Amino acid sequence: MFMENEYRTQYCNAVSEKDIGKKVRAAGWVENIRDHGGIMFVDLRDHYGEVQVVFHNEALLEGIHKECAVSITGTVVKRDESTYNDKIETGTVEIEAEEVRILGKVTEQLPFEVATSRETREDVRLKYRYLDLRNKKMHDNIVLRSKIISFLRNKMNEMGFLELQTPILSTSSPEGARDYLIPSRKHHGKFYALPQAPQIFKQIYMVSGFDKYFQIAPCFRDEDARADRSPGEFYQLDFEMSFATQEDVFAVAEEVLSAAFKEFSNGKAVSPAPFKSIPYEEAMLTYGSDKPDLRNPLVIKELSDLFVDSDFKPFCNKVVRGIRVPGMAKQSKTFFKSMEEFATEEVGMKGLGYFKVEEGENGMFKYNGPIDKFLNDDQRRELAKRCELEVGDVLYFIADSKKNAPKFAGQIRTEVAKRMNLIDESRFELCFIVDFPMYELDEETGKIIFTHNPFSMPQGGLDALLNKDPLDILAYQYDIVCNGVELSSGAVRNHDLDIMIKAFEIAGYSEEDVASKFGALYNAFKFGAPPHAGMAPGIDRMIMLLTGEESIREIIAFPLNSNAQDMLLGAPTEVTEQQLREVHIKVRKQM
Repeated sequence: MFMENEYRTQYCNAVSEKDIGKKVRAAGWVENIRDHGGIMFVDLRDHYGEVQVVFHNEALLEGIHKECAVSITGTVVKRDESTYNDKIETGTVEIEAEEVRILGKVTEQLPFEVATSRETREDVRLKYRYLDLRNKKMHDNIVLRSKIISFLRNKMNEMGFLELQTPILSTSSPEGARDYLIPSRKHHGKFYALPQAPQIFKQIYMVSGFDKYFQIAPCFRDEDARADRSPGEFYQLDFEMSFATQEDVFAVAEEVLSAAFKEFSNGKAVSPAPFKSIPYEEAMLTYGSDKPDLRNPLVIKELSDLFVDSDFKPFCNKVVRGIRVPGMAKQSKTFFKSMEEFATEEVGMKGLGYFKVEEGENGMFKYNGPIDKFLNDDQRRELAKRCELEVGDVLYFIADSKKNAPKFAGQIRTEVAKRMNLIDESRFELCFIVDFPMYELDEETGKIIFTHNPFSMPQGGLDALLNKDPLDILAYQYDIVCNGVELSSGAVRNHDLDIMIKAFEIAGYSEEDVASKFGALYNAFKFGAPPHAGMAPGIDRMIMLLTGEESIREIIAFPLNSNAQDMLLGAPTEVTEQQLREVHIKVRKQM
């Protein structure tokens, strides 16, 4: 409900034809000033929209510049039909100015034009973020962020989840990313840490008897920036459920995310629930990534068995993967050359083999490429069958180690699809990645370590830990992926103390280590812990996808830059010697 005050009688976007002949006051920022031969026009902008103001008395504009905050009083009149502006809600009317009141002066030259701020260097935009956020697209992004968070909160409340808070001052975690540490004034030489996630506390909520928890949770990790990762802090829709299975978590995630993406997709199709569920091993083989973009129609095929003891040395006894690209044979030599350069210079491959599929004889295809001479007819037939080849196709080959081949194939799959415009930009494709391995070998030490979350429940429970090869044990651990972006990770939690102790023992931790490093859970699980499970979809990445932005900093009001600096306030900054003394800190000079 609008409350009239001394600055305005209505918002800028609310001035309409029903106000014609009425005296109104509107307040906002001067977006533009135009001189039409003695008659001046001002575009006035507030949070809600724009209205045009016409000045017959130029003296009223004295001292007024672009981006001044003003209150303008005048009479609403209808525009001449030839001057209608259908790009704004108020495009058929304007205000004839009678009085202008300057509320906020502009005393310096603007560092950039607000309307084109997104074309300005990012460091300048972040320094003057208050101007950058007046840009309509930026402003709309932050408004949309608010609406999405409100929608998620309402949806979780409707589903019976309690919004509960967890501490910001916490303890340093021995696992995961690098912590942000906070020195204690009262406890000499000891430190708090900002939480990387509310993981321990939300599990303790479950042990405490709360059935369904959620939180729009701030998380803090001292990580380097990426296009889809902001350094410092990020927000997630964190939720946990007692007496719940993996399928229960999936049902909640599908309902919430389907609804949110449909509500804010701006007409784009959204994959319906239930989302496709893809085992990790299948994802790495078929898509070359545990974050597959399912809008990309290209798939990867396993071809290693066709090149055992092959005369073609680059493929001999290697992991060989193939990617069929329909209709690509007609591309130019420059296209193929640029793909080879991408593979060697950007991906780090030794080379990128391929052949073109052409009409052959006796029911056989002809393979136009140097690899063909190393193939026999049985291999040629099997390639055609396994890769579903047709005339005009190109078959790319990726050959490398067991570790590198899937990753390289995934990068080639993505790049080829981009260059061939095969990715359908008109939809959001969501899927679950499931059955992650519980353990892996550390490349440097050769020891068994946890692959991801050490608190995940192993599939098969204690029996699997006692009787299976650790590298064959899978975890009840899962991710949600949308359009090639990881939105969330989650797991069924390991709530059984005996299973937890054995799981950590396999990774080289003694029971004393577990009790010392993870004492809160270790002790809580002695007192009747329920089975529980959850996940935490990333809100920033969700908004980034829904707005179509390529950088996560475009949907955060006050982000750190890519070098983890706050350009607006200047953080990180030096502090006084007195402040350091109070927290018992001495800064060493860099050598």
